[in-house]
Amino acid sequence: MQVASIALGSEMETEPCSGEREDPAVERTVSEVYQLAGGDSPAEPPCGPAEDSKEPAETESCAGESENAEAKAPAGPEKSGDTGCKQQRKLKKTNSWKMVRFQEPSTEDDVLERDSSAESLFPECVTAEWTSSSFEDLFAADDWQDITEDRLLRKKVVEFGAPDTLSPTWGQAVTVKMQCVLEDRTVVEKDCKLALVIGEGDVNQALEECVMSMQKGEITLLLADSLYAYGLLGREPDIPAWAPLLYQLQLLDVREKPDPLTLPVADRIRIGNQKRERGNFHFQREEYSMAVRAYSMALDVLITCGRDGGEKVEEEEEEVRDYRVKCLNNLATAQLKLERYDEALHTSRDVLTLEPNNVKSLFRLGKLQSDMGEYEEAMEVLKRALKLEPATKAIHVELSKLVKRQSGGRDTQGWKPKPAELLGENITPFLIPSKKKESGISWKFILGALVVALSSLVTSLILTARN
Repeated sequence: MQVASIALGSEMETEPCSGEREDPAVERTVSEVYQLAGGDSPAEPPCGPAEDSKEPAETESCAGESENAEAKAPAGPEKSGDTGCKQQRKLKKTNSWKMVRFQEPSTEDDVLERDSSAESLFPECVTAEWTSSSFEDLFAADDWQDITEDRLLRKKVVEFGAPDTLSPTWGQAVTVKMQCVLEDRTVVEKDCKLALVIGEGDVNQALEECVMSMQKGEITLLLADSLYAYGLLGREPDIPAWAPLLYQLQLLDVREKPDPLTLPVADRIRIGNQKRERGNFHFQREEYSMAVRAYSMALDVLITCGRDGGEKVEEEEEEVRDYRVKCLNNLATAQLKLERYDEALHTSRDVLTLEPNNVKSLFRLGKLQSDMGEYEEAMEVLKRALKLEPATKAIHVELSKLVKRQSGGRDTQGWKPKPAELLGENITPFLIPSKKKESGISWKFILGALVVALSSLVTSLILTARN
């Protein structure tokens, strides 16, 4: 069964949450667990499952944006055994650092700490591999360890971590110090304290795989083929398509992921929206399965405690519900892109449970029911949507299609969009198809003509007989 994309309301829900900028006192160690790596938020045509806009989700990085991380360029090719500490290739910084992650600036003290290292986050570990070696040579080097069997993800330990410590596992939260360059040593990512949860897609696959092979305190170089990074699409504007990346990492901390219910509401809203933005990033790249995963994790965080409280608690829980509605609408859009119509139908109903007059979800639900042959239910839902937004053309178009389907596929001119001010509350008369005018001569007219002709004939015969 073919179900066309929903086309009502053109924007994906990407409004920034007020809590992101209003609560600087929240401790970083609690909320940083869910900080994300990502890009831009997507745009979807009207009412597509994910209600997106083209707004970029900008974030701050740990280094000052106007500073260049650079070292002296080598005068000539590096010789064997040269450590590269004296002569290094220049490191360049792009203007896209704000797009590395979806997170807010930290407290002032932390920002100063992050901005203190302009040239390198690892000044004591500058090697030839980091500054000058070609990626082709590094992929073929014998002293690098393969993380994956395809030899497209490799690492080299620069400094070993604490002995007898366990590597982080799936589902644990970690904090890493990280910087990343292209082969020409253009810096594209950098963070003194990048927090992520392994397995939740907060960063690309290369970083997740490498972190699970590290020990606390370990400093390592990571060489990642584009298949484990940003692939065919790259990441605009700084990472080209099919670009391999070189990372320098240090595992700073390993801990268990906190229960979302233990976090303040402001943190839950911020974290949930970060994951929703990550879903928007994947949606824009047409990675719909990953978008569904990100939206689902956002909904796991955007939960209320259900406790009794004062007016402030009610306001906070209402705010959480508002963001759940946005996330659910985005999720339904991604599910439609994957042709998971039953799931999209269920998600749309979840939206209406939280917000009964959500027009986007009403329209989506009515269209899905119409496409599935549930005409009466679809008519009721679309009529509700029309009462809320009588001037929306997409609703009129869908109602016209529904009337045609109800009439068995016959062409009908019954649905004519009316001006909003004429509709009022009673739209039923406009849903009743008008009768088609019959073409040709009416049978009544023909019968009358025959009666007249017969009368004339009888009269003529009588007059002839008398004469």
